[in-house]
Order: sequence, then structure tokens, then C-alpha cells
Amino acid sequence: MNFHDVNLIIEQGEGFNIEFKRRISSAEKIARTLISFANTKGGTILFGVDDNGSIVGVESEKSEIELIETAGSELSDPPIRTEIDIVPFNGKDVIVCSIAESRTKPHYFLGPQDRLDSENTRVYIRVNDKTVMASKEVVKILQDENPNAPPLTVAIGENERRLFQQLEQHDRITVREFGRMVNISDRRASRILVRLVRAGVVRIHTHEKEEFFTLAYEVKH
Repeated sequence: MNFHDVNLIIEQGEGFNIEFKRRISSAEKIARTLISFANTKGGTILFGVDDNGSIVGVESEKSEIELIETAGSELSDPPIRTEIDIVPFNGKDVIVCSIAESRTKPHYFLGPQDRLDSENTRVYIRVNDKTVMASKEVVKILQDENPNAPPLTVAIGENERRLFQQLEQHDRITVREFGRMVNISDRRASRILVRLVRAGVVRIHTHEKEEFFTLAYEVKH
């Protein structure tokens, strides 16, 4: 990683796999970002770069690198390994932290929680340019992506057939809408949808306010 590489990243701007941080305020905040990248498709964090892309530099490379390493090793389960580079940039140092997509998803946040009664608040993913808490459906999908997960089995019954018919006509559906349509609990509806996502038949769309599901293939009317 060199001056040219950092400049290219800054020109791209913040997004799904790039985040700028002016400074490290706490290991907990960094851990959430590391976890979101590891649980999604990986990414790069530039420390010492403002949100608008201007270079402010880091104050202490050693102490900030220690916070990053603490965030990955002590505040994530399983731990997250990062690749860290210090790049001189116009007389100021920028810390480049690269996180690969994990093969041991999901990673759980071990720091203090806002809502201790919900396990899902411990799992974060990347949505657009933000770090957000994962829903229980996304957590289950991440668990099933783990190489050690049991083999996937999918049975197509009446509930699944009605789901496909609904999606062919109306394009999208939520967990609650599916449960009400076929008169089953939200929990059972969630399990069915998650299995179909893992089978590649249905696609989950994650948004900050609401998640919905669509068919994974195009329907020609």
C-alpha cells in the first residue's frame, strides 16, 4: 500500500467497502466496523481521513494501531485478523486497515450493548455505506455460510409454492407478510425464507428500516 493506492481509495469515496475515519474514538466503535466488513464482503478503513476525503493524519500510529488490534482480537468472536499499513501522505500519516471477507461468519461484538436482551445487537453487517445491526434472518444466513454448518436441505411444500406464486405476482414480501399469508408464525416464516435464500431460490434485500425478499431469478410476464 502506497501514496498512489491511498489516493485511489480516497477518490472512490466512502461506500459499501470503504470507510474514512478522522480518528479512533474507541475500540468498541472500530470493532463494530471491522465486524460489519468481515461479515459482509470485506473492506478498507482509512484512519486519518475526514468524511469529505481530506487528509488530517493520525496523532499516534502506535496507540491507534493497538486500538485497532484490540478491536479485532478482543472485541470480536471469533477474532478478526486485519492487515495494517502506515502510508505517508503529504507530510501526514494515514493508517490503512484492510479486512477480508470472513470464512468463519458470523462475527459477534463483545463490547457493551445498548439492548442486552437481543443477541442480534451483537452482529453487524455493511449496508450501503453504513454499519448496521443484522436481523435474525441475516444472522442465520451468515451462520449457514460457515464451512462447518450442517448440509442444507430444502423441501418444497404448499407454503413454498404459495410464496413463489405471490412473488411472481407482487415481486417482494416480508417475513410478517409471508407468515400471515400462509397462516404460520413469523418464526416459521423466517426459517422457510432463510432456507430458500441459502438454496439460491430467494434473495434477501437488507435495508436500514425493513428487509424484504424477492425471487432470485427474473420472472417474465
